[in-house]
Amino acid sequence: MSRRSTGSVGIWAEMQRQQQRQREAEARQRRQQEQEARAYQRRAAQSHREYRQAEALRRTQELDAQVASLQGLLAAGCRAPAFRAASLLRPEEVQPFAPGPLAQPVPLPNIDHYQTQSGWTASRRAQAQAEAQARFERDLQAAQAAETRRRQQLASYEREYRQWVDAQLADVRRHNAGIGAMTEGVRRQDPDSVVEYFSAALYASTAWPEGFPRQVAAAYDPAARQLVLDWELPGYGIVPEVKAVRYLSGADQDKETPRPAGQRRALYREVLAQCMLLVLHELYGADEPGALESVALNGFVDGHDPTTGRPGQIVLATVMASRSSFRDLYLAQVEAGSCLADALRGQLSARPDQLAPVRPGRRPQDVGNRVVAHGGDEEPDLFAMDPIAFEDLVADLFRAMGMQAVTTQRSNDGGVDVDALDPTPIRGGKIVVQVKRYRNTVPPTAVRDLYGTVQDAGANKGVLVTTSGFGPGSHAFANGKPLELISGAELVDLLHRHGLRGRLGESGRRPSARATPSGPGARLPDDYNVLGMSWTGSVALDVCALVCRGGRVLSDDHFVFFNNPQTPDGSVRALPGTAPDKAAICVSFDGLPDEADRFVLVAAIDPDTDPDADLSGFTDARIRLLDPGLAELGRLEVSDGRPGETALVLGSFRRRANGDWDFVLGGKGYPGGLEELVQDFGIEVE
Repeated sequence: MSRRSTGSVGIWAEMQRQQQRQREAEARQRRQQEQEARAYQRRAAQSHREYRQAEALRRTQELDAQVASLQGLLAAGCRAPAFRAASLLRPEEVQPFAPGPLAQPVPLPNIDHYQTQSGWTASRRAQAQAEAQARFERDLQAAQAAETRRRQQLASYEREYRQWVDAQLADVRRHNAGIGAMTEGVRRQDPDSVVEYFSAALYASTAWPEGFPRQVAAAYDPAARQLVLDWELPGYGIVPEVKAVRYLSGADQDKETPRPAGQRRALYREVLAQCMLLVLHELYGADEPGALESVALNGFVDGHDPTTGRPGQIVLATVMASRSSFRDLYLAQVEAGSCLADALRGQLSARPDQLAPVRPGRRPQDVGNRVVAHGGDEEPDLFAMDPIAFEDLVADLFRAMGMQAVTTQRSNDGGVDVDALDPTPIRGGKIVVQVKRYRNTVPPTAVRDLYGTVQDAGANKGVLVTTSGFGPGSHAFANGKPLELISGAELVDLLHRHGLRGRLGESGRRPSARATPSGPGARLPDDYNVLGMSWTGSVALDVCALVCRGGRVLSDDHFVFFNNPQTPDGSVRALPGTAPDKAAICVSFDGLPDEADRFVLVAAIDPDTDPDADLSGFTDARIRLLDPGLAELGRLEVSDGRPGETALVLGSFRRRANGDWDFVLGGKGYPGGLEELVQDFGIEVE
């Protein structure tokens, strides 16, 4: 006889069924998540391929556009307007007087606002009225005194403005008179005026693409009415070595197709011929005064003579073109090489890529008059200039910018090399200028000293001018203070824009100060910063650095991490963190390779210490910018980590056009750790 089951058995069975249903639901959810993950990976892979393909296409299109620009150089140049001396004239216009708040009179108090009805008795009312009258008279005197001060300040600003206007107009009139004298000299066929005029025509031209040289040496023969000049031609590297870029999805890398050597040589010869014809076109187009009967033109490049090995100017093209022969040409339709060699009887090197020279025609030094050169090494080298002469040049620059400026005495100058006064109303005032003729990066201590000088002198602004550059510490300290930092590249640009001359070294740019340590124990570079990294939480991290061009690391050796503690040149190396920092990187920004434009900091979970951790415990993170003495120069905040991510781009320092570096916040995370991150920067992981 069977027994009936108790109620507890049914409950147990129902619990089993519920657990089974829950396991099946969890299994279905896992399968759905796996399907979604695979779909996401497929979409990500497809998106990655599409991006890389688009990037390869973009690079190919840029190469095609560069070649098309070179092929159409002469035709585009012929469409540019001809030079006229009138384009050099400056309008006699000055900034109108703008006194700002000083233009508004100080409002005077109104007696009606001081009347009172206080007091129940006649004596109390009389006392209240007397007090109101006293307040009114006191406020009236204060307002009248303020109005007197306003009028005095306004009159002072007006006098300063008038002086500034007179100086500005006098400078404009001197400049315009000089242009008129030059034009008259060209009509009289004065050699110096002729050379200055046609040099200005070549330098003012908008026909030349960016990157083309503009160095000229010239002389004028008035008897023959012939301009003789040497003009620098672009080097062989102006023609792209790569013809196209194609993305190989199987290998996940770009493949560059080289431009055929014969095609590259032919295009280079065509570019040289176009340059020669374009120079002639611009000279004759600018000859409104009729000073030229002919032009003797030699085109050269700077290099080493292949026969002697000596450096010098190698002439690759030469031509003597008379006005009558050149006037009959329709340059927009000619084949440049044939036109130069056949129509004008000029010479063009058969192998300019190998610097095979041609015999030059008449040279500027063959003419009896003085040779005038522009744009080359004849400009004074700021590095080699006498210190006093360099300070005088900086003072000249400030005067050319419309300010009053004088150099200080060599002693008791309080750290000031140039005293300047900007007469511009409201925003003008006293400026103290310090001059640092350095080759290495200016240390932040110099910027701090300048700030102290500004405060001691009661100046409106401090300006630090150098032939080198400034690191992130200097910019971090100067931010928000009345300080302006002018690097060497900016100084040269300002000099040229205001009619002054100067260059930085032999190549026109500041040489990098490179350290060459031989191993981890080698001496640190002289000019470096320490980047100290700190965060809250107990998560163990590896802080690494990548030296990049764009989004790609320069090489595997330029990835600094636990197995590669420094770059080959020693400009970047890992250091142990000093409290409160948990990790540190030493970097010499001035010593980074010339081709590098980004210095990227990243952090990743240490899989040996915390194999199951993620970056959710990486919070309140910051980078301290330290000088060699570990004094804090500035502080940079970085993004917190997120759950599921095991590597993070903290941020990157990016090189500006003037050679300085700015910090850009990161934040991109990677669930695949350091391996996935470095693959994104072009490092192949075995």
